[in-house]
Amino acid sequence: MFSPHITVACIVHAKNQFLVVEELIDGKPRWNQPAGHLEADETLLEAAERELWEETGIRAKPQALLKLHQWVAPDGTPFIRFLFLVELEKTVDTDPQDSDIHCCHWLSAEEIINSPQLRSPLVAESIRNYLENQAHPLSILDSYGSPFTK
Repeated sequence: MFSPHITVACIVHAKNQFLVVEELIDGKPRWNQPAGHLEADETLLEAAERELWEETGIRAKPQALLKLHQWVAPDGTPFIRFLFLVELEKTVDTDPQDSDIHCCHWLSAEEIINSPQLRSPLVAESIRNYLENQAHPLSILDSYGSPFTK
């Protein structure tokens, strides 16, 4: 049976800057959007908010869905990645709660797209998706039945 990893990611944007998280992988710094796996008993939006908090210390709600990516990593791992938009009025200080996150950076789109230290090609592709200015309302997402009924 096909079992892709379901992940969420957040484009965090403020004043023409984008937030990336930096983690060390094999001793090398790698940049990614705040992102991670969907956990059991949480909605996609709850997962996005949780990952944003854990990896940046920022508490914010996504305002839109930017893209849904189906991707196969170089090691053959399949992913389905929901990309959300978090627009902030200004850049804010970060305080990663996840020990895997070394630090965070506010960068321009060009700095990210042209960087050799991206965790995956989806990091640059996500910035390009933002620049296309085609956000979708969160109302296209829904959760149904137990455990999601509150």
